[in-house]
Amino acid sequence: MQQRPFDLVLFGASGFTGRLVAEYLLQRYGQDGELRWALAGRNRAKLADLRRELGAGDSLPLVQADASDPAALAALVAQARVVITTVGPYQLHGEALARACAQAGTDYVDLCGEPLWMAQMIPLLQPLAARSGARIVFSCGFDSIPFDLGVVYLQEEAKARLGAVCSEVHGLVRVIKGTASGGTLASGMATFKAISRDPQLARIQADPFALTPGFRGPTQPEGEHAAFDELAQAWTGPFVMAVINTKNVHRSNALRGHPWGQDFIYSERLWTGPGAAGEKRARRMARQSRLQNALLGFAPTREFLRRFVLAKPGEGPNAQARERGRYELLFIGRTAQGQVLRAVVKGDRDPGYGSTSKMISEAALSLLKIDRTQTPGGVWTAGAAMGLALQRRLQERAGLTFEVESA
Repeated sequence: MQQRPFDLVLFGASGFTGRLVAEYLLQRYGQDGELRWALAGRNRAKLADLRRELGAGDSLPLVQADASDPAALAALVAQARVVITTVGPYQLHGEALARACAQAGTDYVDLCGEPLWMAQMIPLLQPLAARSGARIVFSCGFDSIPFDLGVVYLQEEAKARLGAVCSEVHGLVRVIKGTASGGTLASGMATFKAISRDPQLARIQADPFALTPGFRGPTQPEGEHAAFDELAQAWTGPFVMAVINTKNVHRSNALRGHPWGQDFIYSERLWTGPGAAGEKRARRMARQSRLQNALLGFAPTREFLRRFVLAKPGEGPNAQARERGRYELLFIGRTAQGQVLRAVVKGDRDPGYGSTSKMISEAALSLLKIDRTQTPGGVWTAGAAMGLALQRRLQERAGLTFEVESA
C-alpha cells in the first residue's frame, strides 16, 4: 500500500462509543507518536469540541465526512491504512463506508452485531476487497471478539495439550456485569423491524451458517430453552448475543479451512448454575427471552421502547459504572476421543463500552501488523484474520485474560 497520511482514522468519534475509543487511543498511543491517527465524523464543530474536551492539541487532525456522502467517504478512506467505525446501526448507515474501504484497499473494522446486514455484505464486498487488498473485519467488540478468540485459543491449547482439536465447544457466559450499548439496542430494534417487513429474514437470523456462504455444517444445538449442560454440570439459559457470535465462530472455522472439522458443533449460552436454583433461573430466563422476542415483533412495542425506555445511540454509563463492569466466559471443548479441556476469557471493564472500546482499537492496530500474504484482501472475522496475534495483544494491552482452567 502506498504511503497514506494516517495509519488510522476513527469514524464516528463524537458519538458515545467513538469518544471512548478516542480516549483510549489518546491515552495509550498519544497524538504525536508513531501512530498517525485522526478523528472523523459528519460535524466538524463536534469533533473540535471532542478534541478540546479530551485535552488533545490541534495537532490531532480532524476529517469531516457524512455516512451518506459517498464522495466524502471515498476521500476519507483514501487517507487511511485502516478505518474504525462506530457509526451504527450498520444496516442503516454502514454500507457506503464499508464499500469505500473495500474499493480503496483500506482495512476496516467495526462493532457490527447485525448478521442480516453482514450476510448481505459478504458477497458484495468480498470481490472488491480481494481485488484491492482491503481486509474487512466485522464484529470487533464484545460482539464477537471474546467468543471468537476464546474458541481459537481453546482449540490451539487442545492441539498442544491433547494432540487433537475439539469437535464440540460449549461457550458459557459465567459472569456479565454491564449494560448493553445504545447502539447495540438500536441495531436489535432495526433487525426486528426488518424481519417484520420480510419474515423470510428470520430464517437467516436463526441460521448458524448464515455467514458461511457455500457451506453448511451439521445441525447445531437449539438455544431458546433452558438446558442442562453435561460438560459444565450446570443449567444454562439463552444468551441474547449467541445469534451473532455463533455465526462468527463458524465463519472463523470456515475461513481457516475448517481446522476444527466440517462437523464442528458450537453452542453459546448463559450459565445459571447447578441444582434446582440453576434450573429455576434458566427456565425463567427462557420464558423472558421468548416473551421479549414475541413483543419485539410488534411495531407499537418497538416504538414505545425506542421513545421511552431504551438507551439511545450516543448514550451510555458513566466512567465509574464502566470500570465496575466485567465479564467471564467459560469455554469447554471435547475432542472426538472424549478428552475435555476448559478455558476462561475475562474482561476488566463493562463489555458494551469499556472493554469494547479497547478491543476495537487493538483489533485495528493488530490488523495493520498482519502481512497481506498471510491475510489477503477479503471479508474476515477477527479469529481468522488475526487469531492468536490479536489474543496476545489484547492480553498485553486491553485488560483481557485467556487461561486454561482446571475442571
